Amino acid sequence: MVNFEQLFHSKYNKDNFFLMAGPCVIENEEVVMSTAEKILSICERLKIPYIFKSSYRKANRTRLDSFTGIGDEKALKLLAKVRDTFHVPVVTDIHAADEAAMAAEYVDVLQIPAFLCRQTDILVAAAETGKVVNVKKGQFLSPEAMQFAVDKLTQSNNEQIILTDRGATFGYHDLIVDYRGIPTMQAMNVPVVLDCTHSLQQPNQSSGVTGGNPAMIETIARAGIAVGADGLFIETHPNPAIAKSDGANMLRLELLEPLLEKLVRLRAVINTF
Repeated sequence: MVNFEQLFHSKYNKDNFFLMAGPCVIENEEVVMSTAEKILSICERLKIPYIFKSSYRKANRTRLDSFTGIGDEKALKLLAKVRDTFHVPVVTDIHAADEAAMAAEYVDVLQIPAFLCRQTDILVAAAETGKVVNVKKGQFLSPEAMQFAVDKLTQSNNEQIILTDRGATFGYHDLIVDYRGIPTMQAMNVPVVLDCTHSLQQPNQSSGVTGGNPAMIETIARAGIAVGADGLFIETHPNPAIAKSDGANMLRLELLEPLLEKLVRLRAVINTF
């Protein structure tokens, strides 16, 4: 199991969910640092263990002219700056096996994107870094099938594993969350996170820009807490309308605090059962 006390520098609150949150992709230093500072202040007040999330590069884009990043090294150094400035762990995606060791020099958690969760070479490379590995469940997989991803990691001598549910494909243009998947994957002896923003994506739009339904983020998050998710994943941005990736389904940063306040109260009630 993940050593959360070590990951969170002995600040882990076992009675609360943990949060992975930040802008979808590294855009610039101002957005990264201001967003991290704001989320951390909220999480410290609410005693929510916090992992800063942002992708150093977006490899999976619909169109060739879509924004992919500011440069790998520059973006990774910004992630390290967040970690060193605010003393929080950071997580970022990797997209190929040869990226694992590079990214591991700057971050605490390596994330395997949903589309790549069956790619053995990426899983093995991530495992071999010794970092915590967060594997997103493919939209095309059953929760039960994630046991094979877990097996690949443990058989590569890494038991620091998190699984994240980000919905299942429902037709061509929508996703749906099957909340039975959370206890199903928890039975694999790993913590399970619910991705409250990517679960609301509306992919394959004719415009070539993925849509979303951010008005339902609170609904998805409350249901996740109610069924016992160990953590929540929420992409957030000061102004999603001008975000360079996934703006259609990110939460506006100013709405995060009231949402988390409700979720902490809900978690306290759930803990009484």
